[in-house]
Amino acid sequence: MSGFIFFIVLVVLVLLVLASCIKIVPQAYAVVLERLGAYRATWNTGIHFKVPFIERVARKVNLKEQVVDFPPQPVITKDNVTMQIDTVVFFQITDPKLYAYGVENPIMAIENLSATTLRNIIGDMELDETLTSREVINTKMRASLDVATDPWGIKVNRVELKNIIPPAAIQDAMEKQMKAERERREAILIAEGEKRSTILVAEGKKQSAILDAEAEKQAAILRAEAQKERMIKEAEGQAEAVLKVQNANAEGIRMIKEAGADQAVLTLKSLEAFAKAADGKSTKLIIPSDIQGIAGLAASLKEVVADEKKGE
Repeated sequence: MSGFIFFIVLVVLVLLVLASCIKIVPQAYAVVLERLGAYRATWNTGIHFKVPFIERVARKVNLKEQVVDFPPQPVITKDNVTMQIDTVVFFQITDPKLYAYGVENPIMAIENLSATTLRNIIGDMELDETLTSREVINTKMRASLDVATDPWGIKVNRVELKNIIPPAAIQDAMEKQMKAERERREAILIAEGEKRSTILVAEGKKQSAILDAEAEKQAAILRAEAQKERMIKEAEGQAEAVLKVQNANAEGIRMIKEAGADQAVLTLKSLEAFAKAADGKSTKLIIPSDIQGIAGLAASLKEVVADEKKGE
């Protein structure tokens, strides 16, 4: 009975040992395998088997991109200003063997290396240049760290300056400068707005004066046209009246001739017409050429009138 129990225990131990020899490496990971303390192989994604008791998994390595946020580091600029700068490093393990055997503590090594590199870069720059050249600093740091960490099987993909904290006195001066700059820009905008408003008002007055002049011009043209039209109508009316008078005179003469009037009647009518012409407002008076005949006719008429009075 004891022998059976021993057999069962032995089988269980063998199964446990065999199970411990089966390793499954997940995606984006790698396993560094050692045999008797020496590097044996690097296992990638999949199922693997190791020899029991003489082989062991030395390290399981994460191959995904990793982010490390380092605390602020004191740095001194070229013009002797001490600032606090914290950095963020994005890196990825490219060689698990070098990562496992290249450096004792890779994260601490990257932190110290980034602090040293940052001090070297900032030490060659003045404060104003430091505050406005983040991209330049990031590029220089990434290049330096990538070269330095290559023997460790690490690739630095990106370095970002998270915060640049100058001394309190410099921060106050910068805030005052920014406030003054904002006030200057505000004053410029106000002046430009007032200038634009003045220009718009002047343009409005100019357009109003132009419109008034155009309106006055059109009104003058219309008044002249109306005056011209009135004078034309009056001239046409006077011409028409003269024409009607002349037609009436011609018709009267024609009727007298048809009625067989003698020369004395015609002469009398001529005198009446002459009297009307003389009584008119005309500045010119046309005298008949046979004025002597008219005078004789007047004497005859005078005698006739005298005889009529006697007979009464």
